[in-house]
Amino acid sequence: MNEKLCVLAGPASKDLAKSVSNILGAELIDVELKIFPDGESKVRIDGDLDGKFAVIVQSTYPPVDAHLMQSLFIIGKARKMGASVCAVIPYLAYARQDKEFVQGEAVSMELIGSLFNSSGGKNIITVDIHSEIALSQFTVPAYNVSCIPLLANYFKSQKLTKPVVASPDLGGSARAEEFAKIIGISAISLPKSRNRNTGEVRIEESKLSADVKGRDVILVDDIISTGASIVKATEVLRRLGCGKVYATCAHALLVNNALDKIRSAGVTEVVGTNTVPSAVSKVDVAPAICDQISKIAK
Repeated sequence: MNEKLCVLAGPASKDLAKSVSNILGAELIDVELKIFPDGESKVRIDGDLDGKFAVIVQSTYPPVDAHLMQSLFIIGKARKMGASVCAVIPYLAYARQDKEFVQGEAVSMELIGSLFNSSGGKNIITVDIHSEIALSQFTVPAYNVSCIPLLANYFKSQKLTKPVVASPDLGGSARAEEFAKIIGISAISLPKSRNRNTGEVRIEESKLSADVKGRDVILVDDIISTGASIVKATEVLRRLGCGKVYATCAHALLVNNALDKIRSAGVTEVVGTNTVPSAVSKVDVAPAICDQISKIAK
């Protein structure tokens, strides 16, 4: 491991940065934040970075744009202070805007990639990015690490009744199958569709062939934002006579009272990670991040 390694705790990810520094045995350097009355952010790095390999940990969950700009400020300043920078962006915002779904839409991830590419960072690490297309927007070495094994091990220790893993849509089937394989159970996918203009979620219940009656179901997704997909899936599963329903994801954004809506739909427990700190952050992703840092900080 690089003896000059240090970890910078971005304002959005101080606890996760501390966990990363503890695992690596690296110096933890605080990043101070000031928000001006007009909403502008100013950051100050409280330490000496000259000649060091600086791991900057700053997630970009809501307020997305503020946390995004702060991460770019920190990377740029750390580089000017003489550090070789590895940017850890546990939750990478805009990764879902990776293509033009409706004519005239901006492909936001293209510009986000350009901003990070020009910020001065040598490497980028993110966790369970929504899209491989989004990852391809970086010209600097970019690594996507998975927290699925960590989430699966959390549920492996729980007492469940004939459990089955379910993806809320077909697009997440590979994720659900990986999760299920670790636990040693089966996986299914729900036939979901979403209106690109209205955001309305539909699940074609008649196309679901698996029998979930009396079985506990673990719904696995990468992001839970409004919770609409989880709510709709839970309603369908409960109509089919399932047992308890659990929801787990890498990034629990839980906007617009999503957690209350999910619980009201009948979900027993929501399990997220600390890529987005919240009451459901029950799994620490620092071990997965540190494994990747160890490979590049030599």
